[in-house]
Amino acid sequence: MKITIIGAGSYVFTRNLLTDFLTFPSLRDADFWLEDIEPDRLTVMAALANRMVSQEQCGAHIHTTTDLRAALDGADYVFSTVRVGDTRSNLEIPARYGVSLAVADTTGAGAAFYFLRNAPVILEVARTMEEVCPEALLLNYTNPMGMLCWAVSLQSKIRSVGLCHSVQGTAMTLASYIGAPYEEVSYWVAGLNHMAWFLSFRWNGQDAYPLLWKAMEDPEVYARDRVRWDLMRYFGAFVSESSTHSSEYRPYFRRTPELIERYLGLAIGGPGQPSYLEHLRASQARSAERRAAREEENRLLAYGSAPIPIVRGREYGSCILNAIETNTPFLFSGNVVNDGLITNLLPGSIVEVPVLANDTGLHPLHVGDLPPALAALNRTALSCQELAVRGLLEGKREYIYQAAQLDPLVAAQLPLDQIRAMVDELFESDALYITI
Repeated sequence: MKITIIGAGSYVFTRNLLTDFLTFPSLRDADFWLEDIEPDRLTVMAALANRMVSQEQCGAHIHTTTDLRAALDGADYVFSTVRVGDTRSNLEIPARYGVSLAVADTTGAGAAFYFLRNAPVILEVARTMEEVCPEALLLNYTNPMGMLCWAVSLQSKIRSVGLCHSVQGTAMTLASYIGAPYEEVSYWVAGLNHMAWFLSFRWNGQDAYPLLWKAMEDPEVYARDRVRWDLMRYFGAFVSESSTHSSEYRPYFRRTPELIERYLGLAIGGPGQPSYLEHLRASQARSAERRAAREEENRLLAYGSAPIPIVRGREYGSCILNAIETNTPFLFSGNVVNDGLITNLLPGSIVEVPVLANDTGLHPLHVGDLPPALAALNRTALSCQELAVRGLLEGKREYIYQAAQLDPLVAAQLPLDQIRAMVDELFESDALYITI
């Protein structure tokens, strides 16, 4: 079995994925191919991987390459963890126009450019897979999930699925809010990546939503997740992504310094307070420090003698492969083509729904209609995503401008001419990567 990781220089994903693989007897003897365009990062990750294999005394073999075709040739499973450039300009340029985005990797103005940077690489992976491993399964972890999976589905016939940890992560959070062990809760979640809705949440077979409504009444619990609690309060269901992420997808939470402080607890942008841009740069500096610390930890483990922790994490990837290889059914939330799965969202778009994995492959489950208001919130995001995808595939920059113009947060803060000026700057900033 050949398992390939594209973008294997990732300081987080590669180590986590390899750790998970080595916890399954069905996967721990595979040939693992690590590919990256940065040889130095690849060297460290290869050393770390070989130490993990030696420590676990398994039959896995580690291969490294900067040659994409060699990495994919004959692969059975392909994981994408690539990241082209970074989101710094996608956050800082909107901030200069007064638009305070949180992450800018899912939908709207900033995410459109994250998509334009990452999509050519993901599409190259898909097209190469068609040539050298047409039966392989592509498991994509790269954001923006919906747009990238949508582009792949329109440009390639390979099997693919988009994976995220937001659903299971939120389920763990909800279990903690009601005092339930995670192993005792179950859920039915559907919508879009980072915008999927807990349509059902149960504890030991009983509806646990009444317990969630009660938990929200606790001021301390409410303060931990203000955005998502209010989305539940006013739209009827808890959403799958964090309050920080969720705050940028709608116009209710980040338009003013007062709203940012109320919902996110950040005192920025007001009189005597740091500007959002200053806050953003300080946050980016802290993120860089955390990244450097994690990279140093990887180097120490790769070239040192300390035991490497091998504990399975919460990512779906290894569990999906084990389900296929051993016919041990596994149910997960996956991002797949909406082929009649959610009946009141755009056909052919990418939706996040329950998916069953077994030795016959991946089987997305029918959801039907979402509640009307939840579908409406998703449709707004889908409109922005569709324009960005069509903009790339049809080579039309005008669609990228229109995607930004339709973004709810941007539209609530800027007139049309300033939105277009902002997008002009984003195009200029990412000119090295833009192909349209």
